[in-house]
Amino acid sequence: MNTLTVALVDDEPLALRLLKSMLEEFEDLEIVACCRNGREALQAVFDSAPDLLILDVQMPGMNGFEVVRRLQGDTMPLIVFTTAYDRYALKAFEVHAVDYVLKPLDSRRLQTALERVRQRLQQMHSSQDGSRLGQKGRLLNSIADASRRGKLSGENALTQPFSHRLAIKDRGTITMVNQQDIEWIDAAGDYMCVHVKGETHVMRSTIKDLQKQLCPYNFKRIHRSTLVNLNCIMHIKVLTKGEYFLTLSSGAKVKVSRNYRQPIKTFLDSNHRAQQAATKAS
Repeated sequence: MNTLTVALVDDEPLALRLLKSMLEEFEDLEIVACCRNGREALQAVFDSAPDLLILDVQMPGMNGFEVVRRLQGDTMPLIVFTTAYDRYALKAFEVHAVDYVLKPLDSRRLQTALERVRQRLQQMHSSQDGSRLGQKGRLLNSIADASRRGKLSGENALTQPFSHRLAIKDRGTITMVNQQDIEWIDAAGDYMCVHVKGETHVMRSTIKDLQKQLCPYNFKRIHRSTLVNLNCIMHIKVLTKGEYFLTLSSGAKVKVSRNYRQPIKTFLDSNHRAQQAATKAS
């Protein structure tokens, strides 16, 4: 059985130590991070990409539900909530938590939660394997269809008109922002969060519709819920599974999924060629 990687989050040091000691009894489990608040939890997910996040609900500053909302889809671990109160149970399962464990914690109850996590992981892997086969077939069919219709040149995508400013309408107020100031954009249900110079603007749109309004040379989709401005990339971390972590000019970190990595690979290749040309010219 594969080792299950886990990050623990609890703002109470005694509770965190107790949880850690109880989980250390499981040989097929590796604790990759112990976090005392939501900010540390988000950083741990970015750095370690754990399979599971065991997350306290009530924490100052950023509670457990807010942590889940801020996680990106492709970095989202499975979630098991812990709390002393049962009134959050319905909300926990609304955000698709695997389990909800009441304090004081019990080893047998934790074991049940871990078994449910492994079952969910197995279901996800089985579903992904089947989905990949279906996607491959659909991709081949779409390529063949596009070839017949002469749509592989890519001209349509680059000749669509777009403005250098984006109009963001929220609650009756329209804010005009320069596209060059937009750092990245992520989806939250039917809304888009547009991150501009340290501020986040919310607008109702789909990611596909919004992408049509943005400069296709600068804004690239890096996974199903995120667009990034290539000009704002400051650092690129290459991961072992063909994925990337981008650090942007504000310090924000976003993950590039394998399915959307080609724009970043192209970006890296073009910068490498430019450096080689500059070296030769000097």
